[in-house]
Amino acid sequence: MTNQIQQIIQASITTKEKLLSDTIMVQRIETVVNLVTDAFKQGNRLYFCGNGGSAADAQHLAAEFSGRFYKNRRALPAEALHCNTSYLTAVANDYSYDLVYARLVEGIMEKGDVLLGFSTSGNSGNIMLAFEAAKRIGVHTIGFTGSGGGKLKDLSDYLFNIPSDDTPRIQESHIMVGHIICQLVEEKFFA
Repeated sequence: MTNQIQQIIQASITTKEKLLSDTIMVQRIETVVNLVTDAFKQGNRLYFCGNGGSAADAQHLAAEFSGRFYKNRRALPAEALHCNTSYLTAVANDYSYDLVYARLVEGIMEKGDVLLGFSTSGNSGNIMLAFEAAKRIGVHTIGFTGSGGGKLKDLSDYLFNIPSDDTPRIQESHIMVGHIICQLVEEKFFA
């Protein structure tokens, strides 16, 4: 079992080393930091969506922005779209689970807002429909996926397609990239 544990840790390290050496991905993180910071400065909001473990990651990162990361500072306007279970179950029951995020995007988001969508496959129907709705409004879309990017690749203004096809390794890197963005936005916005 010790060997297996070491292999799992090494797989996580290898995925992160690939990210570290990808200068395009590192530059994309910097671009998104500037985008989110500018959105906050212009009075816009940051929203997150995902399913399952990715919903937990989305909620985790929304809390980092709206709560605090390193600095004691005012809350930033960030929210995970799946936290209202009455809404989610009503829309899933009355319409379709695929529409749970798109309807919220249409109902509460405004031009200039930013939507981060998490889907390890890049093919989650509800995330794709949310991104389509966001594009119609003029909301910036940032996709967090695995290596191929799936269908979200073409729907994302910025794509973080983690160089792995292993869901746990992808999700670990999603949180790492999200934490980097949060830390740098916080430093830049509250400089």
